[in-house]
Amino acid sequence: MVGWRDHIRFDRNELAGSFGDIGTDFPLIVGMILAAGLDTASTFILFGAMQVLTGLVYGLPMPVQPLKAMAVIVIAGHVRPEVLYGGGLAIGLLMLALTLTGLLGRIAEAIPRAVVRGLQLGLGTSLALLALKDYVQSDGPAGYVLAGVAFAVTLLLLGNRRFPAALVVILLGFLYAVAFQTDVATLLRSAGPAWPVPRVPRPAHVLEGLLVLALPQLALSIGNSVIATRQALADLFPDRPVTVRHIGLTYSLMNIIQPFFSGIPTCHGSGGVVGHHAFGGRTGGTVVLYGALYLAIGLGFSRGLGQVIGIFPLPVLGVMLLFEGVSLMALVRDVAPSRGDLVLCLLVAVAGLGLPNGYVIGLVGGTVVALLIRRGLVLRH
Repeated sequence: MVGWRDHIRFDRNELAGSFGDIGTDFPLIVGMILAAGLDTASTFILFGAMQVLTGLVYGLPMPVQPLKAMAVIVIAGHVRPEVLYGGGLAIGLLMLALTLTGLLGRIAEAIPRAVVRGLQLGLGTSLALLALKDYVQSDGPAGYVLAGVAFAVTLLLLGNRRFPAALVVILLGFLYAVAFQTDVATLLRSAGPAWPVPRVPRPAHVLEGLLVLALPQLALSIGNSVIATRQALADLFPDRPVTVRHIGLTYSLMNIIQPFFSGIPTCHGSGGVVGHHAFGGRTGGTVVLYGALYLAIGLGFSRGLGQVIGIFPLPVLGVMLLFEGVSLMALVRDVAPSRGDLVLCLLVAVAGLGLPNGYVIGLVGGTVVALLIRRGLVLRH
């Protein structure tokens, strides 16, 4: 019989696992705040609260992440905050409609595992490239040394339940930040209470957010946030089944609630599941602890955003992001024995990495090709 401690646990391994997705989340959140002028306290508080609630609801290291396509558009295009919140509400309502009508489940059943693995391979590769090109190189020679030490420590301790790799690496990064990057006195002086800013999205902003943000995000969300996440949970926690409907509902509710408190749009994600698991997370306690970190920043330190950003070195985040990406890429091993499935997986991954709206093209095109193969219209070999 599964007990409470199997669902929610707080120990050093859950704490270590809580840092398994920070390399993806934190830079995107900060980038959106700076690009769109978002309210810092609201952003961090709502993001942390969603983590805590998700951990309690699922009892698994189910991640909450910024919507990546939306984040990229916001950071690159300087979208106004009200349009971002409108887009979040729009995609929440869209996903709720798909879930309640059963269309989301039918879409999930129609997409072959090889296509899902291709999406994961493409995403994992993009995370690894981001880690190597942007994060590890961010601090010059000192950053390379720091990243090298962090990589060696992670490789040595990965899977160690007594001395979790992430805790040691996080401690290393914190000591480096205190010694070379952060004025602790200034950070402490910037501390002070802050609260979310309530708002009511206007219909015009919801419509604009739908066209500019929600529609480009929708295919990636169905592919990675719902279908690939369900698959990653089935791979890592086969005794704890989670349905597509359940994931669709929590995805929807998060995005319907958050715009009314100035929170950024969020999703679940297969990379986060794998990242939390790779660093030791096995229960919902992992994301509860992770969410508590963001709540603490939002409630107590959001006035000193510049210091909060600088408190942790990017090369260390890059190493953690690299291991998350590699772990996600490794999931393709179950389609490797079939040459046809492996080729389809690789084609989807290449489309996702190399084409505009590549994940949409890979998802739809890969599914169509698989259907043609099943019907004998395309040769299997």
